[in-house]
Amino acid sequence: MEEYEQHNNPATLRHLLGLWTSGHKTSLSLLRRIFPIGLLNYLESDEEITEEERDLLNSRDNLKLVQTLQKSQKFSINVVYLENALMHWKTRVGLEKEQPKEDDKPVILRRRREQVKITLNWKLFYARFYLDHATAALIWNYKTREELKEALDAELRAFNVDKELGGKHDISWNHNEFEVHYDSLLSEVKIGDYYLRLLLEEDDKVSKIHKPYEFFNDIYHRFLLTTTVQMRCMCLQAMAVVYRRYYEDIGTFNDTRYLVHMLDKCSDRQERDRTLQFMHSLLKHKKNVKLLLDAGGIKILIDLVTLAHLHTSRATTPFQSMFIEAGGAVHEEREWYYGNKEKERFGPYSLREMSEFWEDGVLSERTKCWAQGLDGWRPLRSVAQLKWTLPCSTGTALLNETELAILVLNMLIDICSFYPSREEDGGIIRPIPRAKRILSENCLPHLVQLLLTFEPVIVEKVAILLDNIMADNPALPRLYQTGVFYFILMYTGSNVKPIATFLQNTHLRQAFRQGDSADTAINSILSPLLPSAMIYFLENHGPAKFSEIFLGEFDTPEAIWMSEMRRTMIQKIAVHLGDFKPRLMCNTRALYQYMPIPRIGYEPLERELFCSIYYLRNLCNEDKFPEWKIDQPVKLLKDCLEAWKLEVEKKGTDISIEGALHTLGLEMNGEHLPEEKFIRKAYFKLANKYHPDKNPDGREVFEAVNKAYEFLCSKNKEFQSGPSPIHINLILRTQSILFKRYGDVLQPYKYAGYPMLIKTIVAETNDHSLFGNEHTVLPSACELCFHTIANSALNAEELRRDSGLEALAAALDRCVVNVGTLTKPEDMETRVCTFIVRCYSESAAFEAAREKIQESMPIIGAICRLMQYSHLPELVDACIDAASSFAQDYWLQTQLLQAGVLWSVLPHLFNYDYTLEEGGVEVSEATNQQAMSNRVAKQAIYSLARLGGYMGDTPENPAVRQVVHSLLTPHIATLMLEPDPKLILKLLNSNVSTPYFLWDSSTRSELLKYLEDQVENKLRSGLTQDTSYGSDFVFSAHKEELILGNIFVRIYNEQPSFTLTDPRKFCVDLLSFLGDQAQYLHSFLSMSNGNPQTESQPEHEVRMKHSHMSLGALKNCMQHNPGNENTCCGYFKLLFALLKMNNEEIQHLALEVLVLVTRNQDCVNSIAEAKVMGCLLVMLMMLPSSRSSVLQVLHALVSNTTIIKEVLVKGSLIYLLHLFCNSSSPNIREDTALLFSKMLSDKLVGPKVRLVLLKFLPSLFVEALSDSCETAIHMFDNNHENPELVWSDESREKLCGTVQKMMTMHYKEQLKNQDVDWRLPADFNVKYTDMAGELVVGGVFLKHFIKQPSWGVRKPRDFMSALFDAVLQHQNGGDNAETVACALIALLTSQPILAEQVPPLGHIPKLMQLIAAKPAECGRLGLQILVPLAGNDSCVKTFCNTPTSIRSVMEAMRKGHDAVAVGAEVCHKAFTKNQPGLVAQALQADLVSYLLSLLDDVVHTPASAKAQVVIALKAMQMDVMNGGKVLEKLESSAVWASYKDQKHDLFLETTRTAGYLTGPVGAAGYLTAGPANLIPDTPPPLNSSVNEGRRNRPDAL
Repeated sequence: MEEYEQHNNPATLRHLLGLWTSGHKTSLSLLRRIFPIGLLNYLESDEEITEEERDLLNSRDNLKLVQTLQKSQKFSINVVYLENALMHWKTRVGLEKEQPKEDDKPVILRRRREQVKITLNWKLFYARFYLDHATAALIWNYKTREELKEALDAELRAFNVDKELGGKHDISWNHNEFEVHYDSLLSEVKIGDYYLRLLLEEDDKVSKIHKPYEFFNDIYHRFLLTTTVQMRCMCLQAMAVVYRRYYEDIGTFNDTRYLVHMLDKCSDRQERDRTLQFMHSLLKHKKNVKLLLDAGGIKILIDLVTLAHLHTSRATTPFQSMFIEAGGAVHEEREWYYGNKEKERFGPYSLREMSEFWEDGVLSERTKCWAQGLDGWRPLRSVAQLKWTLPCSTGTALLNETELAILVLNMLIDICSFYPSREEDGGIIRPIPRAKRILSENCLPHLVQLLLTFEPVIVEKVAILLDNIMADNPALPRLYQTGVFYFILMYTGSNVKPIATFLQNTHLRQAFRQGDSADTAINSILSPLLPSAMIYFLENHGPAKFSEIFLGEFDTPEAIWMSEMRRTMIQKIAVHLGDFKPRLMCNTRALYQYMPIPRIGYEPLERELFCSIYYLRNLCNEDKFPEWKIDQPVKLLKDCLEAWKLEVEKKGTDISIEGALHTLGLEMNGEHLPEEKFIRKAYFKLANKYHPDKNPDGREVFEAVNKAYEFLCSKNKEFQSGPSPIHINLILRTQSILFKRYGDVLQPYKYAGYPMLIKTIVAETNDHSLFGNEHTVLPSACELCFHTIANSALNAEELRRDSGLEALAAALDRCVVNVGTLTKPEDMETRVCTFIVRCYSESAAFEAAREKIQESMPIIGAICRLMQYSHLPELVDACIDAASSFAQDYWLQTQLLQAGVLWSVLPHLFNYDYTLEEGGVEVSEATNQQAMSNRVAKQAIYSLARLGGYMGDTPENPAVRQVVHSLLTPHIATLMLEPDPKLILKLLNSNVSTPYFLWDSSTRSELLKYLEDQVENKLRSGLTQDTSYGSDFVFSAHKEELILGNIFVRIYNEQPSFTLTDPRKFCVDLLSFLGDQAQYLHSFLSMSNGNPQTESQPEHEVRMKHSHMSLGALKNCMQHNPGNENTCCGYFKLLFALLKMNNEEIQHLALEVLVLVTRNQDCVNSIAEAKVMGCLLVMLMMLPSSRSSVLQVLHALVSNTTIIKEVLVKGSLIYLLHLFCNSSSPNIREDTALLFSKMLSDKLVGPKVRLVLLKFLPSLFVEALSDSCETAIHMFDNNHENPELVWSDESREKLCGTVQKMMTMHYKEQLKNQDVDWRLPADFNVKYTDMAGELVVGGVFLKHFIKQPSWGVRKPRDFMSALFDAVLQHQNGGDNAETVACALIALLTSQPILAEQVPPLGHIPKLMQLIAAKPAECGRLGLQILVPLAGNDSCVKTFCNTPTSIRSVMEAMRKGHDAVAVGAEVCHKAFTKNQPGLVAQALQADLVSYLLSLLDDVVHTPASAKAQVVIALKAMQMDVMNGGKVLEKLESSAVWASYKDQKHDLFLETTRTAGYLTGPVGAAGYLTAGPANLIPDTPPPLNSSVNEGRRNRPDAL
């Protein structure tokens, strides 16, 4: 049953089918007759099936198959594993591998069957077989599957019947004729392998067509043979689809000429549309385009495209109704004529009438007809409009007239795209391509007139096509005669970007006027239609920006355009065109007769002044358009100057209304003008008659007619009789804007308008109605004068040469008297004074101008006077800036000082509010008065700095500097050197108490009261009350302060962290001050030694106070300004001398200063040269509270070798030992230990320090001091008895007493003479009774170490090396030799890793010589040392490299029976390290025979020794290279047979052969096992506190 299921499994059957068809042509042929070709195409596809499809195909139970397979393989796998395991076991036990029997037959493997690879994609085929398909390549559904099943079942039944009837004969199936027919598909039109209906319904990318060239030819063949229109249309549509998708594979369609001819003769609308669609597809191939041109296809396409005018049911766009409103009522036009056989002409008739004539039989296809635009009388069937509108054509059109026109336009665009007007390198092609030449010569008007359809798509396509055709076309200059610019601007849609592109490329290339002008607007054909700004916008900003403006609502300096203006333009053009649009609806080939249009006037532009490319009224409106970008400021300036000149020279118009009417041939209608339509009609008549294009001699008349028409139709009517102040004001303000915003661009240019500008200023100044004239231009003129000077200093010189300074002085004199407390900032006199003062400020850059200012003292007086009106901040700012500019000249500085300028400037400093700027609120000076006051205050700071010459760019004025120094304090005067206005003003307007600046409300009030008194006295009497101008002024709060280097010392000590500008200079000042007080300090020292009578004197108290303050300031300066310590170099004798004074405060401050300065290496070197260490060491005992500071100083100083030598001579070690041994302060002891450590680390003096310390302390203490201070202290405070140290209370007390005694003696001597030296007796050494009689090697007590072999010595490698040296020294034996050897064995046993370091030291060869040559005892000890070494690979390798190693071991074993076991153990361990050379050395020395002899010696060799010998021999037997030789010798011995198969583990000792104590190896370190932090065993002294700082802990002797 399982076998049946396996063979009937669908997956198996599919696999068999795949194998059967793989590479088998007969089976593949059979499949093509059974299945549709579209389904078989899946076999050749690379597409992968989806997961869902794969799950549907895989229906077998994979889990069951896997389980069955595992059961069948499980036993065989286990058998293999078992056989492998037994094979290895048999080898080890000596069993031979089972050999095959001779009778067994060999197993012969059959040849592998070759595997057939399935190459077809059967999975995809089966997955798609069960799905329904409806594509051009395949129709497959339930019905077709049933038909296939029935056909296969019927064939199978018939074959089975034939087999039964055949009897015993072999029956073969006639597969060559078997074929499946699908009756359900007979109704489908199928060409080749594809269904035509589905091909036309689906998208281009649904079905892939195989062999498209053959399929296309099949369709074209069917098209040629069919007689029905419906089938022809279907074939045309199919050919269009196939060629569009596979035009590269199909290639050129050589019957294009026939297709064009067929289109021309076609009378069915549907066939016409399908043919056009097919022709559109053919245009994808360039050769087909040429064939179409050769066949005259463009003419036929133009005839068809004009039918778009007949489409009346299209949707309207916004504004489109305006054309009808402007053009009047639409009536039916009569355009058509026809003739009969008698050559009689009838007409004109309308299109409707022509249709009636056709229905009545009057007209036929051969009737000749004519209308405007036709090239002669033509048969009715040849006139496209009549052919397709009259009932003579049949069928239903697929495309309406608009869609038909769009299709034709797309075809024309494609045709032109194949023929560019330029080569790739930019060369213009001549003659122009034929397609463009045909379109531009005969078809251009009809294409242009399509714009009047107002269909968005048509208009866009026409604009693109025209732009392509006219590129580099010689006919471009005459394009305007087609009316294209009228038609295209009448378009009311919003897709105007292609239109804008076309306009940009053509509007300046039209030959509509003679001559040439630099003005773009004048040269543009669009000048009568659009405002000049729009033309400039199109030219300068491109189509995209022009389109945005054209469609939007804009009122900017560059564009004023809105929908109402567009409506006006369309209305004007529609009126101008008249009835041409209705004519096109009657005759689609009618041609427009060009006539120029008068300039269109726009109401929003009536009061504007347009200059260059800007509307000046909007440009000057800086509130609405601030910082409007001007691309070409130089050009705008030139245009403004030209416009100014024209405005000044402008006179009244010479034309009148009567004269204008007379020029047009009209008369007044009573008191009223004729209606506008009559005026326009008269203008059209005369303009058409005298236009230069039609009448070259009529240019003058044409211009007069045009001028008269514009005068009568203009709504402006502002024809003034002279210059306009409003226009001049706009021109002046525009120039000011240019110089303000683009000064860097205009700076190289000399301003050319000064003559007109000065003339304007003089005229306005002399005007008696100046202050009552609403349109005065004096403020604008003065503003322009200032901006021109501010832009370029050379302009100021030009202004002076043109007597402009005098004109400005007169204007200032006229206006300054009207400025008062009630004057407003916006008043005319305020503005004039502001700009004139600024003009003088800029002019002061030239010496000649400054000389004129010196000659005119009223100017300086006026400036000082105007500074007082703080309610006019802009004017005050200008005056302060002028004073700053005048400061370039020393004499002008002096004149300003004498005029009281400082008294006028300084009050503005106190109007500053720093919270406004620090508050983070955005404010504007135009809306916030305080912001303006802040700016004036900042400007006042700069003005003061320039008046005093602080900044270096003006002459230094000592008088002004002295005044500023006195009135604003020295600190502010110092800040003036590099003024930061915000900082200075904040300081002046705050209560500040810093080392540099002492300022509060009282000082401000005192200063302001002084300034107010001086100003009032100046205004009242005109004289100066204070002849020093404030240089002698002193603040009351600064009289009793100690000031050094402009720093208040008292305040600095209160604020030591204050950042100093120059701390180095301040330190020098302090040291200099202390140096100046040296005599006083010496007197104070004498007073402290017994002359106290000077203490009560007030002068001495003040000087003492200042000295104390200065020393404290020095300490603070050093502490908070690191890097300035070397300023004390040269002053250290003074500073160390302060330590001798009997004043703890002075001593403490001096020590703190020394602590700080010793951080600097230069200072340390300077102290070393000063030789003052005796003063410092005495302080350790003299001032216990400052011991921490002294130690800190010493710690920094001992980095210098010279100082170490000095302190060593002065007794520093005895002082430090005393503190280390006897101090009760843990911190002091730790600092002392750190100091010892640093002194010991010195390369030159450190060894001497070590030698001195070793006379007092055990060596371990000295080592600990170098490594860990805390450990050293902990070791000192505790009792120890271990391999490295023996220390008890008795030892400690002895050391402390000795040190205490020696320190006291030296201290007393040094108090008397600080230069005394400390010397230690040569034979001095502290004797400790606890350490007497101990054997010490490498600093380790050996007896203690043997007792504690696991002790982690500090330097195990050095200790091991020392032990090896000691062993070699005691080679003659003795107690010490035994002790040393035991210690070395214990060390190597407890720390096996040390054996790795023995070979590099070279001890092994020496050890081999020792055990071979010396007495038996030494040999035994040497062998015991070799035991731990033999367990190390490196040591064994050294054994191997030493030729006498084995012989030495044998010699030692022969000297004593007790050495046999040890020697055998050495051999056993060494041979297990896999060193063949060592075994070879043993064979050479005949070690095997020697060991066998030991086994045979029953008397002298104990059992345990024999056990070691046996395992040694077995170890030699395991050698890879020499093991065979060893085995050979052993097998030949009768003794070995008794030992080789037995185990001797019971005879071996479990411990080391040496038998010494072993244990875990501790970490190498000092004698402490606790944490690093010191935990005292006894309570601390009562006079110490845990919470006290390190430096403040008292320490008693």
